[in-house]
Amino acid sequence: MVLQIVPTHWYSWDFTVTEESRPVADITTSWWGEKGALTIDDTTYRMYREALMSGAFVLERAGSVVARAEKPSVFRRQFVIRHAGREYTLCHKSLFRRAFVLLDGSRQVGSLAPKGTFTREAAADLPHDLPLPVRMFIVWLTVISWRREQNS
Repeated sequence: MVLQIVPTHWYSWDFTVTEESRPVADITTSWWGEKGALTIDDTTYRMYREALMSGAFVLERAGSVVARAEKPSVFRRQFVIRHAGREYTLCHKSLFRRAFVLLDGSRQVGSLAPKGTFTREAAADLPHDLPLPVRMFIVWLTVISWRREQNS
């Protein structure tokens, strides 16, 4: 099922994520630094970057790391995501579009794209064999990339 990613306000970088019109998660992004919170049902996860301008991005629950993502290069819009012994690559689909694709090796297994040119509303088609918190972490990584683009 395709996830719908909808900003909570027109000016906000916080999102409600729905699947078949049913809310499944809330993503809150910090206005300062690359950190945020993910809420699924009554469970809260932390999402953050280990250092201010470098280091891995981390999805954490109750002090335990659920997933990690690293940028192999500061010049490429790409993340290498590790979860449960598996590795995925999240990268820009094209130089001229905001869409991202999720790769398992060289095979595309998912995608995330804005619904239009001037909107933060988006859709994500991500593999269901990934746990929902990991899929939301991938959404958050994409959102912070879009925010970086807008602010630069």
